[in-house]
Amino acid sequence: MSPSLSSITNRSFWLRQLRLWHWVSAAISLGGMLMFAATGLMLNNPGLFSARPETRETLYQLPGPLQAGLAAFPAETHAPLPEAVTGWALDELRLDLRGRATETSADEIYISLPTPGGDGWLAIDRSLGEVVLSRTEAGWAAYLNDLHKGRHAGEIWSWFIDFMALACILFTLTGFGLLWLQARQRPATWPLGWASIALPVIVALLFIH
Repeated sequence: MSPSLSSITNRSFWLRQLRLWHWVSAAISLGGMLMFAATGLMLNNPGLFSARPETRETLYQLPGPLQAGLAAFPAETHAPLPEAVTGWALDELRLDLRGRATETSADEIYISLPTPGGDGWLAIDRSLGEVVLSRTEAGWAAYLNDLHKGRHAGEIWSWFIDFMALACILFTLTGFGLLWLQARQRPATWPLGWASIALPVIVALLFIH
């Protein structure tokens, strides 16, 4: 029995919609998908992309008035630094410390400064006014790997990861829809499709213990 005109029209409509959203989601996720696939390969083979972290420590001197102002800062707190000190750090150290939590004792104010692909910290000696800024960089591979994991990359990057994930899901689902509609013309569709689902399950059951 030949398909009715309404069924042909309906199928044509869904083909057009699925193709449209398939290429749109592919275009949107192209760069992100390539980056996350490449960094996934790097994370799975760390020995091929080893890095030698380099640490630099720089000593600064807090101006006298700012040092005196820290006398009123609590002896034990996690509160951010006073605005005057954060302004000095922004001007002299090119470091934005506004709103960052501190680990403060009677002798020292410590701020952790982790970054993608590295680490860092800043310590202020409350009695001497000495400021030590330490920066550790592990190279481009570590930087990209931390972006893959969203490590210390900030809220905006976290939103970007979620957006890329949604685009990839849309790309996959529209691709599945196209396979569904065109499976009659391509006999290998479902054997390959089911194999793609079964393969990770089989590997997990047989080789992960």
